[in-house]
Amino acid sequence: MISRYTLRAKIWRYRGTSGWHFVTLPKRVSMQIRVASSGRRSAWGSVRVTARVDDAEWKTSLFPDSKTGRYVMPVKAAVRKRCSLGAGDTVRITIWMSAGRQHGRV
Repeated sequence: MISRYTLRAKIWRYRGTSGWHFVTLPKRVSMQIRVASSGRRSAWGSVRVTARVDDAEWKTSLFPDSKTGRYVMPVKAAVRKRCSLGAGDTVRITIWMSAGRQHGRV
């Protein structure tokens, strides 16, 4: 069974020296994913997903943010470059969890 979520989120850059970029999932979507991923989360609460922005599809993980109760998702540099995206841009993202699905790579 596939759990699929489509949302809009703003890309933000982590303040550390790493340069990682993330999106924060809406609270409603985060709650739905928490329920749908029951029994499939890592010990730290991360959830393996496939994400899609425009024609870029990649395998990644969602990470729980204990301060907000929402999930955050890293947006790879290759995806940002391919889709001409940066911090402050709002993107339409589709995320899904599915056992046995082949994952695309960017």
